[in-house]
Amino acid sequence: QVQLVEGGGGLVQAGGSLRLSCVTSGSTSSFNLMGWYRQAPGEERELVARITSGGSEMYADSVKGRFTISRGNVKNTVYLQMNSLKAEDTAVYYCTGWSAVNVYWGQGTQVTVSS
Repeated sequence: QVQLVEGGGGLVQAGGSLRLSCVTSGSTSSFNLMGWYRQAPGEERELVARITSGGSEMYADSVKGRFTISRGNVKNTVYLQMNSLKAEDTAVYYCTGWSAVNVYWGQGTQVTVSS
């Protein structure tokens, strides 16, 4: 069974930084695409950033210049470096991975930014 497990969330003051990680367990092929979504209370889940197997990155406008997505050396591992955090970045952050036939989601990690 394929599982994605996020880590690195927590409580940080505005202007601070956090680094989220996502590791995959279970047998699966390499993900063509990995990404991070987030969902704030009462809001819809939104795409934060994604990265292809070739390293092409895409960011939501709200995080451009502050967040950086990267893939790890271990297969199907992805990171999200979050700098200059704002109160509006508070949300549950979900890791996701796309193979040729499936999409997998992690359980989420809470990020809380205090103003």
